[in-house]
Amino acid sequence: MSTVRKTITLTDTQDAWIRAQVASGGYTNDSEYVRHLIRQEQEKLSLLRAAIDDGLASGVSSRSLDEIWHEVESRYRVADE
Repeated sequence: MSTVRKTITLTDTQDAWIRAQVASGGYTNDSEYVRHLIRQEQEKLSLLRAAIDDGLASGVSSRSLDEIWHEVESRYRVADE
């Protein structure tokens, strides 16, 4: 795997955050932490695309929008407990 060197500009607060993540021992350097964040975002996007594909493949729902929202809110409350 080849790598590309990038230069980015951060605020002092962002830089301090990254340094704290590295100092906590979870990452060996700033680049490793940033790559980790990018991988997380790529995974989220992949899961979102899969969910959209599943939704489109499931066809038109016979439920009302209110019924669908009620189910989603119920799932969210259960997951949040």
